[in-house]
Amino acid sequence: MILTTGGPDQSPRFLCDAMLGSLARWLRFFGFDSVFLEPGPEDRILEEVARKEGRWLLTRDRDLASAGPKTMLVRADGLEDQLVEVFGRLNLRPDATLENARCSECNGDLVDVTREDVAGITPPHVLATAARFRRCAGCRRVYWPGSHANRILERMAAVVSRLN
Repeated sequence: MILTTGGPDQSPRFLCDAMLGSLARWLRFFGFDSVFLEPGPEDRILEEVARKEGRWLLTRDRDLASAGPKTMLVRADGLEDQLVEVFGRLNLRPDATLENARCSECNGDLVDVTREDVAGITPPHVLATAARFRRCAGCRRVYWPGSHANRILERMAAVVSRLN
């Protein structure tokens, strides 16, 4: 991932409001630390969490977008358009790879695990055929490269292509 906003050690972190849950999930696929609080808390709580944790607050709410210097009103309606808007406005140039992905459910770090580590908790055909397994350090969800990964990568590539 190429970042032009302070270098790779200063990758932006995000907090998405209640209307941007899908955006948070896809930012995670791209490897960005992206929090989505459910159900949507009051605006003042979102502002406080974003400020305390140094996160960009991404919102569709015009009033909330005026909360501070690290807030962004996301104007685009479609998911790919939203990703292009956020990346473009922050001058981010992510890679279309799942190598740095975070857990799409809880935002946790994904760590490589062995086939033996996931035996009994993955379908037998997946256990026999998948080349790699990763597990969330937080919620313990298991990930492997299946057909869904190809669709995710295609969408990521489309976003990256639009940024270039």
